[in-house]
Amino acid sequence: MRRVLKVTSPARSSLFSPLFTFLLFLSLFSLTSCQEQSRLRVLKLAHGLDVTHPVHLAMVHMGEVLSEVSEGLMRIDIHPGGQLGEERELIEMLQIGSLAMTKVSASPLESFVPEIKVFSIPYLFRDYDHLWQVLDGEIGRRLLLAGRDFYLRGLCYYDAGPRSFYTRDRPIRTPADLKGMKIRVQKSITSTRMVQALGGSATPIDWGELYSALQQGVVDGAENNPPSFHVSRHYEVCRYYSLDEHTWVPDILLISTKVWEGLTAQEQAWLTEAVEASVDVQRRLWREASERSLAEVEAAGVEIIRPETSLFREAVEEMHESYVGTPIDLLIDEIKAVGRDGG
Repeated sequence: MRRVLKVTSPARSSLFSPLFTFLLFLSLFSLTSCQEQSRLRVLKLAHGLDVTHPVHLAMVHMGEVLSEVSEGLMRIDIHPGGQLGEERELIEMLQIGSLAMTKVSASPLESFVPEIKVFSIPYLFRDYDHLWQVLDGEIGRRLLLAGRDFYLRGLCYYDAGPRSFYTRDRPIRTPADLKGMKIRVQKSITSTRMVQALGGSATPIDWGELYSALQQGVVDGAENNPPSFHVSRHYEVCRYYSLDEHTWVPDILLISTKVWEGLTAQEQAWLTEAVEASVDVQRRLWREASERSLAEVEAAGVEIIRPETSLFREAVEEMHESYVGTPIDLLIDEIKAVGRDGG
């Protein structure tokens, strides 16, 4: 008699075993997690400001909005306080695509995008309303995109208020008071020309090195907006703040063109929405910070001076005339025409 052996398939018998089910679930979970991680887009953003600064707080809000609208598929990692370098270094990192985003003052950006120098020309904007009519209008949008060929794309403008002089040992009430003074400026040819036109000696110094430069007398003063004067604690060294409001230089949020073009249309839309949300927050926080900063530095013993600005305007007229016949002159005329006679 032939003996028949009944063989049970190991694969079939283990198909519904608890161990097999658990391993199958674990594999599927791991695969899903890997897929989700590969879809996560992380944008690295660096800047040189303190974490209490209105611009940094607006960026934090931007990151929160981006995470929300993308349902966790996009994230911004922020590196504040100059952790990854000074402004020029950060701009260069954007150009090669090793950094996604940064915030810079428009002044040092002019070395990369020539048209941006227009923001550093003194007494170009009549007042706050004129400034924002320009920035939020066609001219402002055009200038944000002027750096695309240099791998830099502007996303928005942040309010940086008017810039004024602050000094260590003697006040500035007229341009004549600047004679013989060494004044720190940003690394901007236009800013250097402005100080020289007013009679001072312009000295470019990185922001992170300025406190010690003021303290040691390397420079006699600097120029900036009230929140930056306060947050930097430069008021501990400089006891005079002269509100001549010579320039209204905005901050510009930049993204690497290489990074931007690597985003999908949906990702670009999410980021744009988050950026717009940050602008509203930043401008509100800026207004509050400006008022608070002036009050606090004055309470700390700084003399706030409100000079007659007509003398300063007259002193830079030759500088304005030097642009006649150049491409930047056409831009100056466009800007001056905004808001006049319905322009």
